[in-house]
Amino acid sequence: MSTLPWWETEFEDLRVESREASGRRIAVVTLDLPQRRNSMSTPMTASWVRLMGLLSTDEALAAVVVTGAAPAFSGGGDLSWIVKDPDAPVSELRDRMLRFYRSWLSIRDLEVPTIAAVNGAAIGAGFAVALACDLRYAAADARIGVPFTSLGLHPGMATTWSLPDVAGHAVARDLLLTGRVVTGAEAAQLGLVSRALPVDEVLPEAVAAAERIAAAAPVATRLTLQALRDGGHATFEDALQWEALAQAVTLATEDLHEGIAAAAAKRQPTFQGR
Repeated sequence: MSTLPWWETEFEDLRVESREASGRRIAVVTLDLPQRRNSMSTPMTASWVRLMGLLSTDEALAAVVVTGAAPAFSGGGDLSWIVKDPDAPVSELRDRMLRFYRSWLSIRDLEVPTIAAVNGAAIGAGFAVALACDLRYAAADARIGVPFTSLGLHPGMATTWSLPDVAGHAVARDLLLTGRVVTGAEAAQLGLVSRALPVDEVLPEAVAAAERIAAAAPVATRLTLQALRDGGHATFEDALQWEALAQAVTLATEDLHEGIAAAAAKRQPTFQGR
């Protein structure tokens, strides 16, 4: 097994680049199968799983940005195998889909913020990957949708959970039941993405957001991320209890004193993650 760091490792149907920001690393991951609109091939899926495992062990990692090789973000899952094996039993299909879901949704296991730079079409499982990220920026003219039912499929990749979580139940019902495809501009209006931008500004904006995250205190950022994921706290009291403990943890860090000193001196803080 290779012992190379993730930024020196070769991946099939996937490219990865390391960028430095505030003494930490940002991973820029590109789904790289443009001739098939970056559909999630078997080699790409295996590469993704390998990469997520490597990223999870990098203590200097600050954020991850995911984009697609132009002109698409991802056209979704590669369903050619369904045509080749039309008589597969339900139990086998279920197991296969679960493996596929868990492979791609493993990005949610990372303890750093993740950002989708939706530079083009993001359809079905392709958009589900963007929904699995913590932040999303999209090209204003990108085509975005989850038209599973128009193919005769029930929605997958946890979209019946992630779409309501990101944009609310009304938007989820609209997109999942009608299968309509929206532009990046409408996606911003619906709350599916944070901003819609000209296509050549999408990746720079996502990287800029990652750089702002890298400049913040790592311990505080990771605790905040845990507070916000999976729909946030169940109750107001849960939020109070979590924040009382998590804020106490950050009050005991060296980074807190550095942040206060930097603010008093009107300079940028240099956080160490301790």
